[in-house]
Amino acid sequence: MAPKFGTSGLRGLVTELTDDLVTDYTRAFLAACPHGGTVYLGRDLRPSSPRISATVAQAARDQGLTVIDCGVLPTPALALTSLQAENAAIMVTGSHIPADRNGLKFYVPSGEISKDDEQRIQAHLGQNALGADGPLIQDDTASTRYVARYSEAFGNQALTAMRIGVYQHSSVARDIMCEVVEALGGTAIALARSDTFIPVDTEALDPDTRAMLAGWCADHNLDAVISTDGDADRPMLADAQGTIVPGDVLGVLTAQMLEARLICTPVSSNSMVQDMPDFEGVHLTRIGSPYVIEAMETARSADPHARVVGYEANGGFLLGFPATGPDGGPLVPLMTRDCLLPMIAPLAAARAKNSSVAHLVSKLPPRFTAADRLTEIPSEASQSFIAHLRQDDTARTEFFSELGREIRCDTTDGLRLSFAEDLVVHLRPSGNAPELRCYAEAQTASQAQGLVTQYLKKTKAALACP
Repeated sequence: MAPKFGTSGLRGLVTELTDDLVTDYTRAFLAACPHGGTVYLGRDLRPSSPRISATVAQAARDQGLTVIDCGVLPTPALALTSLQAENAAIMVTGSHIPADRNGLKFYVPSGEISKDDEQRIQAHLGQNALGADGPLIQDDTASTRYVARYSEAFGNQALTAMRIGVYQHSSVARDIMCEVVEALGGTAIALARSDTFIPVDTEALDPDTRAMLAGWCADHNLDAVISTDGDADRPMLADAQGTIVPGDVLGVLTAQMLEARLICTPVSSNSMVQDMPDFEGVHLTRIGSPYVIEAMETARSADPHARVVGYEANGGFLLGFPATGPDGGPLVPLMTRDCLLPMIAPLAAARAKNSSVAHLVSKLPPRFTAADRLTEIPSEASQSFIAHLRQDDTARTEFFSELGREIRCDTTDGLRLSFAEDLVVHLRPSGNAPELRCYAEAQTASQAQGLVTQYLKKTKAALACP
């Protein structure tokens, strides 16, 4: 897969992310977008990330800019620091995709780049070096500030008496998660730290991982297990039985705790939020944080005091207003996907009510989602298949014949179909990798998971996948 912009950042095979290509994109970003004279730089734990990070640093220094190298840290921690400094940032990460791929996430002084920024970067490829020699500064304080964000807002008793398993694997937040749990009064139990990069996709956990989580909960008497994807902008939370709480459910619980009033979320998210009296409005977007941010910014332009938040089905949470934590400390806006807030908020809410995460979830409207994907599917094949179903009513009716009459067809992003008994199936090419994703929604969790399994199997057969 040739490197290209997806739903969040530039992605591609490591073999194709050559020094020349990385240098070209770095220079183009700095020529096309504001940066404030300084670039904050971070990376994940992939084997290729140190080399790519060094290339980015040199390319920025060659343009005369100061580079502040924050080392290995979560993407939201890097973004928080660069936003507060009003400077640009570049994160070297491939997020949740396998280690043979990597990428770059770009931030301007006001936050994530937009889709318009991506086009401007593409138009500025081919820039020459200015021949300058900007300074390189090492700074390891960004992670400390990120931890303080939550300890100050939630206080040292928010998770008192709670035993939280931390599935560390190769997440850049593996130590930070433990620090935050302990700072909030809980007990962190570190689990399964890995020296090899593991591409954890929080939207599509395999049965073995789910069984492992349940086993840990039983063996260690845990109240929950938390984790993230590789660059820690997507959360994973399992309740005391090891049952995964979907990311869009974490988003709803977090929005409730923060007393948000306006929700911006992709069309793939659980539709229960549209029926909840807690919120004054719900804006549905295409999938990807740039689209969520665009909707949030539109809401803030209409009302600067809007209590607006955003979240995705993967759980990444975006805070668009100055909130107050349970301990009275401030939570400043962070308009990029965060992993810690949508894990801490439901846990703290459960602790405050002397309840459990599972009980909080049970009080929400009974709508259930599931998601998974087919891997190593060329984007062109996915796009062609979905376009065929979208354009050919007969082919679509035949493919989804088991579900009966189609009630609604939504083409906001991919193909999302609604059927009787509130059943929904959504097919979409991944924007970050050669994958085809399937989302489903139903009245029970088993129904939703069954729909995903059924239609991924049918899609695999239709595409003649190996």
